[in-house]
Amino acid sequence: MPQIQLPRRQEIVVGFAHAAYRLADAFAARETGIAHRSAVDADGIAAMAREIDVLVVSGLWRNALLEALPRLRFVQSVSAGTDQYDKSLFRERGVRLASAQGVNEKAVAEHAMALILALSRQLHHARDNQHRAFWRPMIGDRTIREDELGGKSLVVVGFGRIGQRLGRLAKAFDMRVIGLRRDASAVPGAADDGWPTSRLHEALAVADAVALTCPLTTETENLMDAAAFAALKPGALLVNAARGKVVDDAALLAALAAGRLSGAGLDVFREEPLPAGSPFWTQPNVLVTPHTAGETRRYEDNVVDILLENLDRLWRGETGLLNQVV
Repeated sequence: MPQIQLPRRQEIVVGFAHAAYRLADAFAARETGIAHRSAVDADGIAAMAREIDVLVVSGLWRNALLEALPRLRFVQSVSAGTDQYDKSLFRERGVRLASAQGVNEKAVAEHAMALILALSRQLHHARDNQHRAFWRPMIGDRTIREDELGGKSLVVVGFGRIGQRLGRLAKAFDMRVIGLRRDASAVPGAADDGWPTSRLHEALAVADAVALTCPLTTETENLMDAAAFAALKPGALLVNAARGKVVDDAALLAALAAGRLSGAGLDVFREEPLPAGSPFWTQPNVLVTPHTAGETRRYEDNVVDILLENLDRLWRGETGLLNQVV
C-alpha cells in the first residue's frame, strides 16, 4: 500500500463515531492539541463529513462514506473485526484502514472463560431461581448437578491472541486445552495440543467445552453446522465469542433440543440486536450476552492508543500500520 499524505498535526481533524463509546472524551484527555469532532449516529457523521481526515468508527460505518467524506485518508476501526469494510473500495480510494485487534483480547478471553464457568456451575439456573425466590434442594442425580472443570478438555477454535489467552486461563483451572488454527505448527505453548482446523470434527469428539474465538471468513462461516454438532461429544458446552455466522443457528437449536449440548454461552448472533422473538432468549440452557465480551472500562483508552500510534506512523512516512488491514 503506498504512503498517504496526512495533513499536519495542527491541521488534521479526527472524527469519532460511535453510538455509545466516549472515544472523543478519551482522546481529549490526552491533550494532543489535535482537532477532533464526535458523532453518535449517521446524521452526526454527515454533519462533520466535509471536515474530517481520519474517522474512528465501527458499527456506524457504511461503505458509502468513502464517497461521502471527501477528505478521508485513514479509518481506524474501533472493533477487531473488519468484515463491515469493503477493502477493495478502500484500495481504490487510497484510504488506509487499521483494525483494533488486540484492544480487547484480555476482555474477550475473560468473558469466554466466565461463560464456561457460569455454564458449568449453572449460574444461569441459580439466577432464575433467585428471581423465583426458590431455594433449590440438593440433587441426587449426578448427571444434572453442577460440574468441575479440572480434567475436562477445552477445544479453542481460532488460537490467535484471544484464543491463546483463553487457553492460559483454562489451564489455570486444570483443563486440557486443544488449540485449533489453520496452521497447527503455529499453535504456541498455551495449548496442550495444537491441531489444524481440518481436524475440527476429531477435536469436537473429545471436547467437554468448545470456545469459538476465530475470525469470520469464508472458511469459518457455518463452521459449526449440523455435521459438527453430530461429531460433538454429548453433553459438551459451547461458547461463541467469535461471530454469529460461525454457527448455524438451526443446527445449534437442534443440538440443544436433543441434549447434544448441555449448554451454550452466546455473545454474538447473526442478527444484532437479537430480535425479541428469537428462540435463544427463552432457551433454559443458554446464556445470552449482548455482544459485550470486549466491552470494558478501558476500551476507549485502548483504541486511542492504537489510533495515536498509527497517526504517528503516517506522519513519519511509514507504510506499515499497527493492525494494518489496507
